[in-house]
Parts: sequence; C-alpha cells; structure tokens
Amino acid sequence: MADLAVETTPIPGLLVVRMPVHGDARGWFKENWQREKMVALGLPDFGPVQNNISFNASKGATRGIHTEPWDKFVSLATGRIFGAWVDMREGPTFGTSFSIEVDPSIAVFVPRGVGNSYQALEDGTAYTYLVNDHWRPGVSYPALHLGDETAAIPWPIPLDEAEISEKDHHNPRLGDVVAMKPKKTLVLGAGGQLGRAFAAADPDADSRTRAELDLTDADAVAAFPWQDYGVVLNTAAYTAVDLAETTEGRVAAWAANTAAPATLAALARQHGFTLVHFSSDYVFDGTAPLDPGHVEDEPLSPLGVYAQTKAAGDVAASLAPRHYVLRTSWVIGDGKNFVRTMQSLAQNGVSPSVVEDQVGRLTFTEELVRATRHLLDSGAAFGTYHLSNGGPAMSWREIAQEVFTRSGRSADDVSGTTTEAYAAQQREKGAPFAPRPLHSAMSLEKIRATGFEPEDALTALDRYLR
Repeated sequence: MADLAVETTPIPGLLVVRMPVHGDARGWFKENWQREKMVALGLPDFGPVQNNISFNASKGATRGIHTEPWDKFVSLATGRIFGAWVDMREGPTFGTSFSIEVDPSIAVFVPRGVGNSYQALEDGTAYTYLVNDHWRPGVSYPALHLGDETAAIPWPIPLDEAEISEKDHHNPRLGDVVAMKPKKTLVLGAGGQLGRAFAAADPDADSRTRAELDLTDADAVAAFPWQDYGVVLNTAAYTAVDLAETTEGRVAAWAANTAAPATLAALARQHGFTLVHFSSDYVFDGTAPLDPGHVEDEPLSPLGVYAQTKAAGDVAASLAPRHYVLRTSWVIGDGKNFVRTMQSLAQNGVSPSVVEDQVGRLTFTEELVRATRHLLDSGAAFGTYHLSNGGPAMSWREIAQEVFTRSGRSADDVSGTTTEAYAAQQREKGAPFAPRPLHSAMSLEKIRATGFEPEDALTALDRYLR
C-alpha cells in the first residue's frame, strides 16, 4: 500500500494526492481529508467550508469544463472517473491542460481559476469535493468547450458517445474565453503615509480610506465583497500617540488599533485572504539591549495607551490563519513626518532642540512596500516580522543632524535634550504626553533569513531628501 504523497502537475497549484486505501473483505477505508498530514506534504491549508457530492448514474456522464472562483479538493467515493483540468487564469500558463484517471486512491486539489471536468468511467460513480467558499447565485465564471482543440483533452469515451448537458455543448473555445483574473489586493488606510505608498506602488490595488470603508461600521463590513480579495493590507491606524492618553483618544485608539484588526482576522478566517497588518516598536517598553534589539518573540510590554492598543492589535491580527504582522519604527513617507519637519526647520534658519535619549532606526514607506512584496511573493512563513531600514541605530538628534547637514546647515545647529525634559515642557502647556520606549531598535535577522536585505537608512534618507 502506497504512502500518502502529494505530486505537482504542469498546471501551477494543481496537485495530485495519492492516499492509502485500507481494504478487506468488508470493503475499504481511507482518510479522505487529513489536514495535518496533507498540509505537511505541500497541500495548501485552504480551509474548506462546504462538502458536495456528484453522483453519475451511467458510464460516460461528462461534466465541465467549469472554472470556479474557489479552491476545490476532489476525490472518489465509488467508481472511477477521468479528470481533466485546464488553466483558465490570466498569465503565462493560460490554456495548459492536465488529465489523469482517478480512483478512490487518488484525489486532486484544484486551485481557483483552473477549469475542471470529469467523465464517469463506470456506472454509479460518485465523487465528492470540498470547497473553501459558499456557492452564491448570480456568480458567473469562465467555462470551456469539452472538445476544445487547444486543450486537446484525450477523453477515454469519445464526446459524441458521452452524456453531456445542453449548456456544456455551447461553452466557448479557448480563444473566446476571458481569463480569470487573480483576486485583488485591498489597501486599508489609503489616506496615510504607508497607505499612499502601497497605492502608488500598485495602481491595480483597491485602496480605501476610512471614510470609504470604516471597519467599525458593522453594516459596511457586512456589505463589502471580501471574497474578491486575496490580500488585505491594513495600513490604517490611530497614530496620535499623545492624544491616545485622553478620554476621546483612548476610545478612538482602541477602535482603530485593536477592534479593527480583530474584525479583519475574523474576515480572513471566513474568506481565506492573507492579512498583512502593520504594527509598531511601541509594543515594547524599550529596555531590550540595542544589540540585537527587540526580537519577534519577546514578550509584549507596552507603556502607554497607544502602545497597549497596538500590542493588542498584534495579538488580534495573528489569529488570521494567513497573516504577516510587520512591526516597524519611525515611519517616513509622503506626508507630515519628522524628517520633513527637520528639513523645513533647517531651510527656515531654525535651530531646534531634539531628544537624544531615544534610539532606533528610520523606516521609509518604500522599504515597507518592498518587504511586504518580498514576503508575499516568496511565500515566506506566516507570522510576525520586524522591519526597518538597516544601518546603526541612531537617536532622533543624530537623525536631525543628518538632515541638517544635507540641507546645508551645521550639525551643531541641532542641540540635545532628554525625553523627560521634553515631557515636562508639554505638561507645562497642559498637553497630554505618552511614555516612549527609549530603545526602539529591532532585530532584523528573522526577515533577513527569508532573503530580504534592508537598505541602509542613510542611503534611503539621501534619496528621500532629493
């Protein structure tokens, strides 16, 4: 008896599963779907939500070629079938076909967008299939004529002798088929620095501001077509660190930074999309040594309200089966930020006093875009990653001095102060002030192990200022 095995085919993602069938005089038994073993062998953890059975009374009954917008795991309960598949997805493998005879010892995983068809080779044949989305009325998808000359499927029973539905007789040839497009990418928080960077990098993405899609609005969430998306990038956040210490700010911060990621994680479980959630160095208290810096599995130790909501959001987002949580620090992009403020001060002849006891690394939004693409494209293991630009950790004063020298001013024009002194000034004004982690540098070794090398922060700073 053969061991459980998963085999690839010429169609990317279409997998043949060979499984042990245990039989005796009474009949046979098999583990038709064994998630742990099959996933370990390379089958996607596709999260089936519906089980269907197709019974074919007579030999020669032929169904398809239908291209459904969900993943499918097909196996035999009794009898034999000839299965044929055609890649109907937009891309270089469009039109590629594969066929195999299937008995109870063989199953096939069919990814979204691959057309599938089955011909019964015995009377009383029944095959069963798991799918990871619910059938909905009114959803149309590509179909292909069973006798398409390009696919050239070698049907064991000639089609003129097979039993075929009237509808399948009129399916188009490959040249007239509109290929199925991949699922879309959704960018949430498109009005912020990071959201704008993702929208600019991928014009085909669906980018939404909070006004356009409010995750705290249950009706808006329920009405949104989440099943159309393969990746959701959550760049939205409440980032007013000090205002989060106020009564109004506390409520807003918990809603945006914790409740919203929890909602997205639940939606990811339901619809199967990959959730990419962006977090912060503030989830730590800043007491880790600068070398190697904060590591991904370090216990969370948030100081203020904003920090607490981001830490809780990390936990919530990690409940999505397919997730990347990217913790980052000191984000710089298109919009109001520390570097632009220092550049403006330098150009206007101002000599600021800047805190020198907070140490970390800048993270440019283009670096976050590049790292996210790398994780998604490389199929890196899901989980939490730290990401900033590379180079040595620097204080805010040192970064300000770098901006000043690049703006034609002297580094000596930037004086130093402490976090506590700055906090006292704010309190004298009656303004709220949240505690800050003094050491924000994070270890980058985990993301480096995936093949991603962060760009030096000063190299990125030079390009940004130009």
